[in-house]
Amino acid sequence: MRLADEIAAKRGLDAEWVRGTIAQAQNLPVVSRLMQPAPGGTPKNWRVYRSRFIDPIRIGAGVRFWQENRATLERAAQDYGVPPEIVVGIIGVETIYGQQLGDFRVLDALATLSFDFPASHPRAEERIRYFRGELEQFLARHHANRTDPRRPPGSYAGAMGMPQFMPSSLARWGVDYDGDKKIDLTRSPEDVIGSVANYFKGYGWTPGMPTHYPVRFDAARLDMEALMAPDILPTFSVASFQAKGAVLEGAALEHKGPLALIELQNGSDPPQYVAGTENFYVITRYNWSSYYAMSVIELGQEVKQAMERRP
Repeated sequence: MRLADEIAAKRGLDAEWVRGTIAQAQNLPVVSRLMQPAPGGTPKNWRVYRSRFIDPIRIGAGVRFWQENRATLERAAQDYGVPPEIVVGIIGVETIYGQQLGDFRVLDALATLSFDFPASHPRAEERIRYFRGELEQFLARHHANRTDPRRPPGSYAGAMGMPQFMPSSLARWGVDYDGDKKIDLTRSPEDVIGSVANYFKGYGWTPGMPTHYPVRFDAARLDMEALMAPDILPTFSVASFQAKGAVLEGAALEHKGPLALIELQNGSDPPQYVAGTENFYVITRYNWSSYYAMSVIELGQEVKQAMERRP
């Protein structure tokens, strides 16, 4: 109730409404458990990860979504510079184009993580502040719109709608792209497409830039430790990248921006590598994972190729 009063005072909301809403939130122990870090020592496997998101069902749903929303996807590409296949890839990976919106009430998930975030988590204090800010955004939006905050479903982290936006992302990047004076990321594909494209533009998407290039290694000069040190943050010029033993060819040699060496582990088999650009990094602003970003890229490519094969 102290947090309810703080939110009400900060946002100029009706204090009784905020108190009453938070009082109706349910504690969900499963949400707290799902926030625990994965056990150490579990090998990552790109092929297994990829198979979860790139399959005939998701590709078929992506083709239908693209066909039904072709004009909006093309408009968003013009307005924001983000290719249709990237937008389609995100929505497909997140919710299979609205088929899986989440099994939790957003109010319950955000309240649980605001008050019962696992104390054993190495970044518990930081994450509690984050989720309390998301709860504040969520309540402020529903108060302003006079809508029921007990209704929206979402993920265990409180992400909502077809693109699984957190409340702060909805407030910052949400777009009324269908012109009906409201932003609906559950039932309006136009708003979803515009909002995802706006999100990427906001995080620095560069029109026309590839997301990644093939890379191989020159064993005689390879300094893998230096190449991997920045993780997925693009840091190296083409020249410095190659000086450390990463070999690029073709269009990659003309790339003007920084690059990162992206490693995709395959369990006990050798990893795969690509040279990630700033646009690859932008995709990871949606989810801090090179595996996630590559799944988005490859699902979008698969759907695009399926579209091109259709008569």
